[in-house]
Amino acid sequence: MEVVLAVDIGGTLTKIGLVNEQGVILAQKTFDTEAEQPFDSFMDRLESHVTEMSAGLEVEVLAVGVGAPNANSLSGMIEFAPNLQWGDKVPLLDEVRSRFGKETVIANDANATALGEMVFGKAKGMKNFVVLTLGTGLGSGIIINGELLIGEHGLAGEIGHVSIDPNGRQCKCGLKGCLETYASVTGLKRTVFELMASMKSRSVLREVSFADMTGEIIATAALNGDQVALKAFADAADCLGDSMANTVAHLDPEAIILTGGLSKAGNLLIDPVVASMEKNLFTPYKNKIKVLVSDSADSSSVHGPAALAWNHISEN
Repeated sequence: MEVVLAVDIGGTLTKIGLVNEQGVILAQKTFDTEAEQPFDSFMDRLESHVTEMSAGLEVEVLAVGVGAPNANSLSGMIEFAPNLQWGDKVPLLDEVRSRFGKETVIANDANATALGEMVFGKAKGMKNFVVLTLGTGLGSGIIINGELLIGEHGLAGEIGHVSIDPNGRQCKCGLKGCLETYASVTGLKRTVFELMASMKSRSVLREVSFADMTGEIIATAALNGDQVALKAFADAADCLGDSMANTVAHLDPEAIILTGGLSKAGNLLIDPVVASMEKNLFTPYKNKIKVLVSDSADSSSVHGPAALAWNHISEN
């Protein structure tokens, strides 16, 4: 069976899969990115995990698609990725092609996710939409008139690094007040710890260290009525919804699709996000923009780079 190898590199986890042209995932595996380790070490482990995942399967890998933070499809490099500690520029395209000996295509992880949604997911039939990936950081992929928006330098769509407060939180990218420092899993954790310092109410979150805290833990606490967790989600939703209203003014999309770990919070996040967006929308856009959650925050991670690879095959 003909398949592509799909690789989604995240700041915390890397997901790999073998995917056929219909989007069926024949094999899938997840491992820790260990972004603090050298890039060569990551590539060694990637190669090992792919070999292990593929063992015993009668498939022909036609191409490799890779989505990664700050991956530039024009240069073939990962460039200045704040959530990966591999240096300023990493030759991702050349290294993957060399290791696997297959035609390879790379893209910013959120761009790959946007393609995955258009080919396999919630955006089937849509020509204008935005995907926001709410994970360790906040990425975005933009589809305009059915085409991925790349930009002059291959870097279009860095909505997570739009500043919402120039005097705000320090971002790993070097700027201050970036949206991702407020509306990502990491941003939500930062908000929780700030609130625990300023609020006197009891909270189960006080028993959890920053390193051990996850979006799921915060969401569970919020669903159980924890006031710190509820306020943290409300603050994150307000920032995200306001920024989404700005995005709508720039792009006039049919929909904004949320994916990634934070999107799993469901209506705990979505309802206040929509309320914030609608409150801040320019009047002609009100009640016209769909806010959707990806059907599967897990599978969409490999569906994105898989769509990237299949799209590359069809064009060549």
